Amino acid sequence: MTVRVDMGVDGRGDAVAMDLEELLATRLLVQGNSGSGKSHLLRRLLEKSAGQVQQIVIDPEGDFVTLGDRYGHVAIEAADYAEREIARFATRIREHRASVVLSLEGLEAEGQMRCAAAFLNALFDAPRDHWYPALVVVDEAQLFAPSGGGEVAEEVRRASLSAMTNLMCRGRKRGLAGVIATQRLAKLAKNVAAEASNFLMGRTFLDIDMARAADLLGMERRQAEQIRDLQRGVFLALGPAIARRPVSVQIGAVETSARSGSPKLVPLPQAPAEDMRDLLLAPAEPEWTPPAPPPPRVADSERLIASLAARTTLTPEPERIEEARDPAEIATIVAQVLAAIVEDADSALRTPPGLYQEFLVRCRMAGLPRPALDLSGFVRRLSAARAGIPDDPDEQWEQALDVARALPDDMLGPFLLVARAAREGAPCPSDAEIASSYGTSSLGRARRLISYIEDRELFVLRSDLSGKRSITIPRLGWTTQPAEAG
Repeated sequence: MTVRVDMGVDGRGDAVAMDLEELLATRLLVQGNSGSGKSHLLRRLLEKSAGQVQQIVIDPEGDFVTLGDRYGHVAIEAADYAEREIARFATRIREHRASVVLSLEGLEAEGQMRCAAAFLNALFDAPRDHWYPALVVVDEAQLFAPSGGGEVAEEVRRASLSAMTNLMCRGRKRGLAGVIATQRLAKLAKNVAAEASNFLMGRTFLDIDMARAADLLGMERRQAEQIRDLQRGVFLALGPAIARRPVSVQIGAVETSARSGSPKLVPLPQAPAEDMRDLLLAPAEPEWTPPAPPPPRVADSERLIASLAARTTLTPEPERIEEARDPAEIATIVAQVLAAIVEDADSALRTPPGLYQEFLVRCRMAGLPRPALDLSGFVRRLSAARAGIPDDPDEQWEQALDVARALPDDMLGPFLLVARAAREGAPCPSDAEIASSYGTSSLGRARRLISYIEDRELFVLRSDLSGKRSITIPRLGWTTQPAEAG
């Protein structure tokens, strides 16, 4: 099926159309200085092809979110979500073939590049069953595929450039048709621009940009001067989806508008100078004081008693009643033995059964022949000791221990390590610290452990756009401070 998108008229008044199927196979590059009508052109293309093909817009300024009111595009404000969530959205977008606008408004340049890279990579890595055709429109593409280094970190620049290169070079086989727009061809990476076969060149004034535009259009250098004289909204078009020879196109009207239009002159206020002075220099209004947080949930006494009995109560076995000792003394001996094991640096890498045997030996040496802790109880007490939880946990720690009952015994240590940091508002433990609490030196195992706990809905992970991780325990309402995961 051939679908032709009406873009406008040429110099003779004849309609100029874009072959949508050809565009999906050959990609498009739009260039024009600020005010040349570049965003207007993209909006015309999106409006006229809406309903014919899935549309995915990466919008640095939030100008295209208004498409949702008329054409049903889902607007996603990237500043409200973590990088990992943005990638998850991209996977769902490909699966459900939804048209969306990813607004990067409110993010700094580095944050925009991180977010765009995560989003594009997730689109690119979607399962083969979800490789449906889609237009991927990237406005201000020079921000995400710069020709040289800038003020952002080199790691961020490379990640963003790699994602843009994948879109333009390898996206076609995955159904992704890149439509990129830029103010300056000289600032756009050449390997990204060179992959487009269709071009719409608007007004530009710098010689280097005019020369590159002329080369892409197959024009002689002396003909490039006409690019400087183009009117706003007029573009020189060339490519298999438009025309085999350069043609001038006056872009047609659009039905929606950006949230921020071109500046217009408006009358200045006529207030007297004294009134204006009083208005500007008025004392600051009192700052709003947030309400006090609600008190922590307090578990009922029966629940606390049952939880305490399940984990920490030391009861002499019936057959050893004749050797019963004071419970306080027994608890002290057990606490001292556990503390000695925790202080041993090598204990973190030993297996729980081996440590349990050492625990029994140390207890016998301390005059306690048969402490009433089985292997499971020992592992949980040891995990609590490693996490710095006192022997007489308060009500909040009891709630944490109650939540952790859904996990296997050997995972209690990492959970409580994170819980302690979250409760104290400390930085999130690193993968190395979590691995050590799990009795391993493998960072990969630590990451898989965190994913397992997250799948059980006990952790919620967030990564900010600087790459720092924080972990929330939703059932407790505790959150760690962001910190590097490595």
